[in-house]
Amino acid sequence: MNEPRTIPPRPRDRLYAAVTLVLAVLLLPAAFVRAPGRARELACRWALRMRFPAEDLTGLTEGALAAFTAARTRAFWRHGRLVGLTSGYRDPHVQQRMFDEEVRRSGSPALARMLVLPPAESGHVKGVALDVRPHEGARWLEEHGARYDLYRIYDNEWWHFEYRPDRGGRPPRRRPHPGVGYAGGRADRPRTGPAVTLEGSGGQG
Repeated sequence: MNEPRTIPPRPRDRLYAAVTLVLAVLLLPAAFVRAPGRARELACRWALRMRFPAEDLTGLTEGALAAFTAARTRAFWRHGRLVGLTSGYRDPHVQQRMFDEEVRRSGSPALARMLVLPPAESGHVKGVALDVRPHEGARWLEEHGARYDLYRIYDNEWWHFEYRPDRGGRPPRRRPHPGVGYAGGRADRPRTGPAVTLEGSGGQG
């Protein structure tokens, strides 16, 4: 399994985290003037936007966005961990293109599903999937995400999390890869017959 805890943090990630934290502290006065009740959240958002300028939070569901914002604000101020987004919502056409490309690369739809799902089954298209970075941020989210209904879903994708408010803080059974589907419901038991991912998302974050 490609566990984030097996990947040591890079020195530059620690440096980026320290600089981003200092920047957020410097931004706190301006954030307090703008939104007194949400100054820490706002300063965190501004600082992370500078650290991860390419991230795009648009298209996420209201619940997923609120959960992700609350989680990474706590990670930032309480534990000094940065959680950035590499991929959130995806247009169905983009997801289909990614799937088609993976089919061509791997040679079959079944192999492609181990990394990317078609649009109808992708959590990214639904606006509830989040591919995050760096590894330390993903590890923090794996350890604390249930508090925000955010869960790691696949063994082979340390970066992929999904917003699952129906779980009530109880992590779903993790799947080996996106191509393995479960029937959902109370027990998350494996479905018999052809594997179909009901709530999965595209890999390749």
